[in-house]
Amino acid sequence: MTWWQHAVVYQIYPRSFADSDGDGVGDLPGVTAHLDHLVDLGVDALWLSPFYRSPMADFGYDVSDYTDVDPLFGTLADAERMIAEAHARGLRVIVDWVPNHTSDRHPWFTASRSSRDDPKRDWYVWRDGTPDGGPPNAWPSQFARVGPAWTHDARTGQWYLHSFLPEQPDLNWANPEVERAMLATLRFWLDRGVDGVRIDVAHLLGTDPVPGPGEPLTRRDADWPRGREVLRRVRALLEGYGDRMAVGEVYLLDQRRLVGFVSDGDGLHLAHNFVFLRVPWDAARIRAVVEEWEGHAGGRAWPCWCLENHDHTRLPTRWGGGAAGTARARAALVMLLCLRGTPFLFQGQELGLPDADVPPERVVDVDDRDPERAPIPWRRPSAAGPGAGFTTGEPWLPIVTEAEDLAVEAQREDPDSTLALTRRVLAARRQHPALHLGDQRFHDLGADLLAWTRTDGDDAWLALVDTSGRRRTVDVSAVLPAARRVLGSRPGSGAAEVDARAVPLEGDEAVLLRVAA
Repeated sequence: MTWWQHAVVYQIYPRSFADSDGDGVGDLPGVTAHLDHLVDLGVDALWLSPFYRSPMADFGYDVSDYTDVDPLFGTLADAERMIAEAHARGLRVIVDWVPNHTSDRHPWFTASRSSRDDPKRDWYVWRDGTPDGGPPNAWPSQFARVGPAWTHDARTGQWYLHSFLPEQPDLNWANPEVERAMLATLRFWLDRGVDGVRIDVAHLLGTDPVPGPGEPLTRRDADWPRGREVLRRVRALLEGYGDRMAVGEVYLLDQRRLVGFVSDGDGLHLAHNFVFLRVPWDAARIRAVVEEWEGHAGGRAWPCWCLENHDHTRLPTRWGGGAAGTARARAALVMLLCLRGTPFLFQGQELGLPDADVPPERVVDVDDRDPERAPIPWRRPSAAGPGAGFTTGEPWLPIVTEAEDLAVEAQREDPDSTLALTRRVLAARRQHPALHLGDQRFHDLGADLLAWTRTDGDDAWLALVDTSGRRRTVDVSAVLPAARRVLGSRPGSGAAEVDARAVPLEGDEAVLLRVAA
């Protein structure tokens, strides 16, 4: 199997990972300085959110130069050193590629908006307005506070499309010159040794912005056929570089359509599953999502699972907050790492970080995503100061209030910490092929209980995840006649012999069992 099928990928949001120069914003030298944390954790690859030149209207997802590093994050030499240092430690590197739109300050758009006759005019999506002076159609931006997805340009008298901010004009992928130029930016990073790309809003490529008659609200900018053709050519480019991979942000809440992006063998290798990311803490719902994916995939597509990223509320906050949210997040961590597929962890998930409290005067994001983007606390604030080891300056966003207990430094000393739990699960996953390559089968062992086996030959494992919140015992003897508990998600739930007829489970706990010799 390929490296990305058995890998665990760790997402780094560079602004919030580690700051090396004291300006309060994380940077690439900070990433390089903390690569050993990823090695000690036991992940196989890192994915970095954008660090390219950008005016930062959308914090790097508005790119003004795809082939350079923004000075906020360092230099191109810093990026090359980071890639080399990661490879020296056996870590793969995945970079974010933002092909749907550029910054409005990108030289391409500056030329495009300069005149209707400019050679780059057709590099973006320009349309006349309606006879009454309104936008070409009623499409809204993906950001509710932005309003329409069209902005009028007074200089040339037309409207340009932006699926997100007005500062992020959409590229016109129907123009072959756009495709050639964007694939060249991809080659730039592949030539520098990156092992893969995460394609931002991959489902929006290939926009068809012309509304049909009487269809002012009909959206034809998601999962359009031209976008699939683009992704096939991206895949062909990657194939020329050997074992490189592409994972897509495909925000479609329809798993049948999602599978179509990865099942044909010539498109994406992986696609983030937002149906799974948004699933509630309910065993039956979680199982239904996984089984629905498998049913549509039919063995032709490899699953990709994540529960947190830089755009979504962190699990401890999302699933109840306090002790309950923490217990559920720890159990979900075990679940995520033991399901068949490629798991993605978001930085700080290994620490059990909740969302940060961001007062109104510190809010900077248009879509309320600041709380989950709070910086990593590397050290206890009582010892390192208010920057908690992330920075010696003022952090660009507040550190979580629980940093004293949740800092990496504090958790390294606690064998019951979420960090210690993550290391144990990843160590088991790495050591035993059944947990990352083995077959998977769900079992009916009780209500509010997710139960599945992973098997590789004679090596058999059983994972149990309680979502009831109540203490219970589970009879697993029909699945594992003799079992040993390898680990549990609750503090103090370590390795122990157990009676297969009555395996104890705390409420909201995950337990990993192995067939006893």
